[in-house]
Amino acid sequence: MYIPNYYQINDYQEIKSFIEKNNFAVIVSTDNGCPIATHIPVMVTEKDNDLYISGHFARGNKQWGTIDDNDNILVIFQGEHSYISSTWYHQEDVPTWNYQSVHIYGKGKTLNEDELAADLEQLLDKYEKYRENGATWDNMSDKTKIQIKGIVGFKIKATKILAAYKLSQKRSESEKNNIINELSNSNELSDKKLADEMKRVIRND
Repeated sequence: MYIPNYYQINDYQEIKSFIEKNNFAVIVSTDNGCPIATHIPVMVTEKDNDLYISGHFARGNKQWGTIDDNDNILVIFQGEHSYISSTWYHQEDVPTWNYQSVHIYGKGKTLNEDELAADLEQLLDKYEKYRENGATWDNMSDKTKIQIKGIVGFKIKATKILAAYKLSQKRSESEKNNIINELSNSNELSDKKLADEMKRVIRND
């Protein structure tokens, strides 16, 4: 991913927080030289100062066969993004698009059934543990748990992380504020969320 210096994010804790929040990721690998991709929710964990991305494929999705011992897997995390009109600037210029994106490259392995069950337990706890009688792994019947046979788990150890926040950093302070105001007043929820991110990131620089 091409990242101009002024859009590059190097703060590890910021990046980790971002991918945990935006964890519906795209897993990209190749099959006989052809790129293939799957959109799936993932878990983000750390162990011995290393970052890991884990999740699972449907067994019928043959991408899982490209994961084990593959040193060149790409995981893409997309954050808030929106069109930025040049009419929001003080002088004539071209429109653009603001966005947040993180690319993680890593080495993959598939999980055995016990490792997959542990990963599913963690994933379900994240989304279900706070619910009354939530659909956690412990609350599931053996009849339901047997569906684990229909999926294949994976874990990817991060070897390179690239993060870009293109949030109008090159504009003047008054233009940044005007862009934030325009996005905040939009009827689109995505615009409002981008405005919040611009306020959080730019105004904390």
